[in-house]
Amino acid sequence: QVQVVESGGGLVQAGGSLRLSCAASGSIFIRMGWHRQAPGKQRELVARITSGGETYYADSVKGRFTISRDNAKNTADLQMNSLRHEDTAVYYCVATKLGRDYWGQGTQVTVSS
Repeated sequence: QVQVVESGGGLVQAGGSLRLSCAASGSIFIRMGWHRQAPGKQRELVARITSGGETYYADSVKGRFTISRDNAKNTADLQMNSLRHEDTAVYYCVATKLGRDYWGQGTQVTVSS
């Protein structure tokens, strides 16, 4: 049974920083990423990273967020700097292997303006 667990959310003022962490159980995942869902909006991809280290960022977070991973530990962190009110959302980690996505329960990030 694969488990994906996020941590690190919280309340921060605009301009501040937060670091989210994700840990997935089991063997290595070909891709790990972070999505977010704000109230009344669809879930959107924020950033993702492959086991080879290739990264992708949504335009809205480029230059502010950095995703990293540790393949040996099956972890993926999201460093979020210069946070804005519009970054407020529930952030979900997803780990992918063998064509299947495994989702965490999500962690709330609230940015006060």
